[in-house]
Amino acid sequence: MEAVPFRVLQAATPYESLRKLPAVAALDNIRSLHNVGAFFRTADAAGLESLLLGGYTGAPPHPGVAKVALGAQDSLPWKHAGDLAAELSARRESGWQIAGVETVATSVDLYDWVPQFPLCVVFGNEVEGLSETVKEACDVYVRIPMLGVKQSLNVSVAGGVVLFELLRKYRRMLEAAAGRRPA
Repeated sequence: MEAVPFRVLQAATPYESLRKLPAVAALDNIRSLHNVGAFFRTADAAGLESLLLGGYTGAPPHPGVAKVALGAQDSLPWKHAGDLAAELSARRESGWQIAGVETVATSVDLYDWVPQFPLCVVFGNEVEGLSETVKEACDVYVRIPMLGVKQSLNVSVAGGVVLFELLRKYRRMLEAAAGRRPA
């Protein structure tokens, strides 16, 4: 039996035809090598341009990253930024939107957020979140709405939620620009 996609793509732009997302994910002091490896795979799958690894975030070729990344660390460009806040500020001055995934009083709901491209989405430490210097470099804070009591997701899981919502939004923007009704 032939596999059938979860929906028919009559008017929709097939994901395979999309160019890379004009977006980068930045990781601020992610302590778990498993989470870093998972981000490599997720960022690659979502079509991001690259990953920025800040602070003490583990990096390839560490075996703990490679074990989970399953080769994505070799196909997805990445850079270690010793001073992530300075790197983000430089991108911001070059016209990039810097969006921190963080729950603060001014956070925008992920599903209401209108991203601006080029874009850098920043994910913080598993316990502490974004460092204060990185928070200061952000233009906007985005939060994932949650119903549970804990109001908490693993950072690599949060990355999957945010990056694939970003891919969906980007696809719809391209369809609107081409004059097609989003599917």
